[in-house]
Amino acid sequence: MIFKNKRILITGGTGSLGQKVTKRILSFEEGRPKKVIIFSRDEAKQHQMRLEFMHKSVATDEVIYKEANEILEFVIGDIRSPETVHAALKDVDIVINAAALKQVPTCEYFPMEAVSTNIIGANNIVSIINRYKLPVETVVGVSTDKACKPVNIMGMTKSIQERILIEANLKNKNTRFICVRYGNVLISRGSVIPLFVHQINAGGPVTITDPAMTRFLMSLDKAVSTIFDAIKLAKRGETYIPKVRSARIVDIADILIGDRNIKKKFTSIRPGEKMHEILISEEEIWRTVPRGRYFAIQPTLPELRVAKNRKRHYLKKEYSSADDPMTKKEVYALLKENDLLFTKDLSVREGI
Repeated sequence: MIFKNKRILITGGTGSLGQKVTKRILSFEEGRPKKVIIFSRDEAKQHQMRLEFMHKSVATDEVIYKEANEILEFVIGDIRSPETVHAALKDVDIVINAAALKQVPTCEYFPMEAVSTNIIGANNIVSIINRYKLPVETVVGVSTDKACKPVNIMGMTKSIQERILIEANLKNKNTRFICVRYGNVLISRGSVIPLFVHQINAGGPVTITDPAMTRFLMSLDKAVSTIFDAIKLAKRGETYIPKVRSARIVDIADILIGDRNIKKKFTSIRPGEKMHEILISEEEIWRTVPRGRYFAIQPTLPELRVAKNRKRHYLKKEYSSADDPMTKKEVYALLKENDLLFTKDLSVREGI
């Protein structure tokens, strides 16, 4: 029961992932926390989230709203600001750092903005905890496949964020700093499915970069479970990678279009975009160990490694979305399981 009687800070807590993390925490599946603090700079999203979580009269098949008024706290602040980070971190036990600039084109056009949020923001968390000797037990950084062999600003800044959190374990023996890294999350803001649904509802065309492009796919619930399991099991400095399947983007488009008279349009690859996602690189496979449904990448710094080097690698090559994409039938089943078929009102239902 990792959250029992804990105070949990979620930076970027009003985003798709932050809201799902909050719902899962408030289901009490991992114990009843003392406090869940939603930290973000978006007043409008905080107000909307407050209404959704704290002013519903009943919770039908979910119990998450029953005690939200006692547990949820909303804090306006910016991860870039040491002062507001310091105020948010007081008396916190667990930090889930989901705050990020994550749109690839935006980061390419405004690289220093990505640096300020993804790098300086993460460093603010580490520095404040160390400077004021705050009794934070665990900090988990939410990273991305783009941090692996990065070719764009978003990935570069996330890669540095991973290294900042890993190195933090050397300076602070009382706080465990860990990371999770995964690929495309179904229906999260900025992911391909809401884009396709919007284009289909507008009558098309559905734009696809390349017919060969692949992406790892996972549900928001799987993304949240990865965070929870990392908090339970990860050793200091480790990066948790879920074992997930990939899909061809063109197959996703075809399934969502169905029998509609919607055309597909193939465009050129965008600046900083990869043809395939990579979750574990060739350099990382020799220090990667299996952990049930996950792979755990041991820290780059040898002082932090807990697993001994082995002669054989558990992975023979980099973990790429190109290697074993799902069949169209399997993609259809995944989308159906997550209620993503024939949903004209997807953007409304999921708050995208």
